[in-house]
Amino acid sequence: MIDPLDLTALIERNRPRFRTATEFVEAAMREAILSGALPGGAPLRQEELATAFGVSRMPVREALRQLEARALVEFNPHRGAVVAEISAGDSADIGAIRAALEPAALRLSLPRLSAADFALAEELIAEMDAEPDPGRMGELNRRFHMTLYARAGRPRLLALVEQHLAAADRYLRFQFAALGYHPRSQDEHHALLAACRAGDADAACGAVVDHVMAAEEQLTAFLGGRRG
Repeated sequence: MIDPLDLTALIERNRPRFRTATEFVEAAMREAILSGALPGGAPLRQEELATAFGVSRMPVREALRQLEARALVEFNPHRGAVVAEISAGDSADIGAIRAALEPAALRLSLPRLSAADFALAEELIAEMDAEPDPGRMGELNRRFHMTLYARAGRPRLLALVEQHLAAADRYLRFQFAALGYHPRSQDEHHALLAACRAGDADAACGAVVDHVMAAEEQLTAFLGGRRG
């Protein structure tokens, strides 16, 4: 059950700002979730939301799908839409694993990377610069990192790296929604690629660790400061 007191102020504040009902619902819901006014696991029933916002179910449904793309909402086959559980502890755990595995993969891969690999990595950075969709951003981010690790010659290690990059994807999308982390993350991608092109394994591995841990620390600080 949604507490109307948690949404009323957000609804009224957002109502005049948007041209369409979907934009209005998505913006107010995003603010409620990011602030913690709607906690992780809270059910999001379309009829209740339509009544609270004074709109039909269609814009509510479309808004929930947009929030799902940002990793703010999950659809459960039995419970319907719920606020996504985003845990600082889980984020920190994934970050620690990535910071251990990815430099190991990069150090093995770097001597074997070719000019074509570097060109592909640069193309993926450029695609990320132009990509507005958070789900697609996550895919491009994984491909960028795996392009630099792919020559490691250690299939089990690479499988573990890819598994934890996939686990980090929902936190990456949440981070973009909450903090607008994209420009800083892209600067770090450029620095990582430059170190790889220079053949500087120590600098490249340090850049990977800094990149992973900076994102995790920023997200943990944000989550720790939320209401609730």
